[in-house]
Amino acid sequence: MSEQVKYTVIPGGVTAPQGFLAAGIAAEVRKKGCRDLALLYSETPAAAAGLFTQNYVKAAPVLVSQEHLANGSAQAVVVNSGIANACTGEQGLADAKKMAQLTADALAVAPEDVIVASTGVIGEYLPMDKIEKGIKNAASLLSRDGGMFAAEAILTTDTTTKEFAVKLNIGGKEVVIGGMAKGSGMIHPNMATMLAFITTDANVEHNALNQALRWAVDRSFNSITVDGDMSTNDMVVMLANGQGGNDLLTEAEQEFDLFRDALLLVCTELAKMIARDGEGATKLLEVQVKGAASEEEARIIAREIAGSSLVKTALHGEDANWGRVLSAAGAAGVPFDPDKVDVYLGDLLVAAQGKAVPFDEEKAKSVLKESEVTITVDMHNGNDSGIAWGCDLSYDYVRINAHYRT
Repeated sequence: MSEQVKYTVIPGGVTAPQGFLAAGIAAEVRKKGCRDLALLYSETPAAAAGLFTQNYVKAAPVLVSQEHLANGSAQAVVVNSGIANACTGEQGLADAKKMAQLTADALAVAPEDVIVASTGVIGEYLPMDKIEKGIKNAASLLSRDGGMFAAEAILTTDTTTKEFAVKLNIGGKEVVIGGMAKGSGMIHPNMATMLAFITTDANVEHNALNQALRWAVDRSFNSITVDGDMSTNDMVVMLANGQGGNDLLTEAEQEFDLFRDALLLVCTELAKMIARDGEGATKLLEVQVKGAASEEEARIIAREIAGSSLVKTALHGEDANWGRVLSAAGAAGVPFDPDKVDVYLGDLLVAAQGKAVPFDEEKAKSVLKESEVTITVDMHNGNDSGIAWGCDLSYDYVRINAHYRT
């Protein structure tokens, strides 16, 4: 991250920037008494950008939102949890479009300016009568304080809400970037069963916003893994309404890198919250690969290690089985010389030049007992580095997913 970045972490999420309101209510889509419908609204039209699942099986709301984002603007986001509205054919597509229309009617905006998202069980139809009542109710409750309720309403198997916000100075004006996310299982690089919504009151040109978001997502949400499964509903959407009052920020402006780095921080913190909250997880894993020939190769190797079931089970069992780390690195499809590679657990060297070295097993176990564990792999093959995040694979992961619908 650039040393020029000057930012301050502040409380809140999507309503921390000026001009954004939100609500989260219980519409009984998921279960009675549980918040399951969220509404996010910008008081003025906003530049918008989004990235979506690379799964060929795309949920209806993904298809609708991709279409709506084609013009580079949006003003509202509506999200339901509990039902994914995926693999639901023409009816599902009609329901997703109706969600946009209902939201547009409630907020007096164009339906094309509404982003639609759903998360939950695949193959079930939405209870549109409940959705309709829920949208009307949520629209009447929109407020600056509603961000925390929206962050709760988008959850499924998550154990905690995920919000983060920072403020920084752009062109002499204080601007804020805030975000909320959900995700716990079906998490793998190129996004996962995760939703993330990011807002800013910075005045950002659409192409610059799109470029910044892609750059940040590649280094954050696309660098986490929980279980190797890619979802049908993933999306990261960002709105920039310009109410911070700075001059229009383009890629050519010197302060673009400041904005981009602050956005990366928001995305990275949200991504780490998702990895930390992996279904049944007890530890957050950070894999740092350095000495690689390129940043992209370093990230590919880091993701392969973080996603290895054998590495993840060794982490859960607190077993310093460094051979699994080196084996996973070799499976990444990136050429390197294994006889040059060093492996560290925390700051403890456990393998050098691709071979075992004497190390204190008790110290290694103490490193692996921590709730956050770092594995470092030095390729000695260049000057670039990359990071990926994951978690351990526990007995509870099977229990949770064996009974997901029940």
